[in-house]
Amino acid sequence: RFYEKVQALHQDPKASVDNPLLAFSLIKRLHSDWPNVVYSDEAMENTQALHAGFKEVEQELPGAEDLDGAARALMRLQDVYALSVKGMANGVFQRAGAGRPPLYSPGRRVSLSADDCFHVGKVAYDTGDYYHSIAWLEEAVGLFRLSYGSWNPEDRSSLEDALDHLAFSYFMAGNISHALSLSREFLHYDPSNQRVARNVAKYKKLLEMGTAGCHGPPPHRCPPSHTLLGPFSPQLAPEHLPHLGCSYETNGSPYLLLQPAKKEVVQIRPYVALYHDFISDAEAETIKGLAGPWLQRSVVASGEKQQKAEYRISKSAWLKDTADPVVRALEQRIAAVTGLDLRPPYAEYLQVVNYGLGGHYEPHFDHATSRKSPLYRMKSGNRIATVMIYLSAVEAGGSTAFIYANFSVPVVKNAALFWWNLRRNGDGDGDTLHAGCPVLAGDKWVANKWIHEHGQEFRRPCSTDPQD
Repeated sequence: RFYEKVQALHQDPKASVDNPLLAFSLIKRLHSDWPNVVYSDEAMENTQALHAGFKEVEQELPGAEDLDGAARALMRLQDVYALSVKGMANGVFQRAGAGRPPLYSPGRRVSLSADDCFHVGKVAYDTGDYYHSIAWLEEAVGLFRLSYGSWNPEDRSSLEDALDHLAFSYFMAGNISHALSLSREFLHYDPSNQRVARNVAKYKKLLEMGTAGCHGPPPHRCPPSHTLLGPFSPQLAPEHLPHLGCSYETNGSPYLLLQPAKKEVVQIRPYVALYHDFISDAEAETIKGLAGPWLQRSVVASGEKQQKAEYRISKSAWLKDTADPVVRALEQRIAAVTGLDLRPPYAEYLQVVNYGLGGHYEPHFDHATSRKSPLYRMKSGNRIATVMIYLSAVEAGGSTAFIYANFSVPVVKNAALFWWNLRRNGDGDGDTLHAGCPVLAGDKWVANKWIHEHGQEFRRPCSTDPQD
């Protein structure tokens, strides 16, 4: 039966895991569902061969950290795109509220099981995030009620587990009466559980004393805020902005004479330009292939160190221009289009980044905001400019959002996004605060080229106005 379920999910051998629900269920199946079946009491025949086969591949399978990360990715998509949890459990990516069109319609709908929903809720529960645990455990309880009596060997949880965790989540959120009714329902299925019986007595006493709302935090009504932003930077009124437009650019470079760059000015302040068809499909695939074997969890600058962080979920690798002629040609093209000097140490190596399931990068600056930043170890000054090349397309999500400037640039395959991080006086441009929105559906690949200020003195000279 388990084999038939897996076969049904992957009828097409080329089936993509662009759908985040399919990706989550695959990770969960490899980490816990399959081992549960292999080692279950129902596996009566060929158990030795089953166990031996599983042991052979066990080290290559996703771990607990991967599964918990996938659960947090679903919650991130829920928050950022205001998705209905009930809709997600049914395989529909729709904003909460009736009558809204879905943000993404997968070719085949993949729904989540009660055990899937329980795991997502349990990850939130274990970190004290009762806003998310209530939404997902409610869905788990509803699905377990529908299937009560038909136990699946791959399930790690049950209706009793879901009721137990949901009751305590409601208690911590301040809703004691609902915690009481859920605990009573639990005792209907497991009347001998002394711990839950004591909880029922405690909840009844609290309600009788009238202290229902005084024991702890109030009910959560909105998702927790992940990022604190500074004061808003006012923008120029539209009538004072130069006109946006598209043009063919040679930038005075003989390299671009026969094939000018297709430039679209997206924003004037901060200055952001999108260069269409900047890279070919073949070049993009080559760069992804070169980076693939070296991908590791991305790190961020933290004080004088670099470390992993929940606000940046991606994998990255660095490529030297000597890695392949394609990388060298790409660097020449970036130099021609920007007019900047990319020779070492004036620019960093090409960073290739893959944003998978729910991959994102919360609001941040590319330039260093402290002299203690690891960026200054190159001894070539701060990052003056960023070139970010979209190496793939995505079905939904993944835009680059400039927070204070209040605009976003969607993923345009093979296009390159360019912006100045520093003003002409050398100060960081606060309007370049930007974020990589979570990937709702698809596999987002980008290549970043960060160019430093040393070496650019005569290519982007200072202004006579010290405020510029």
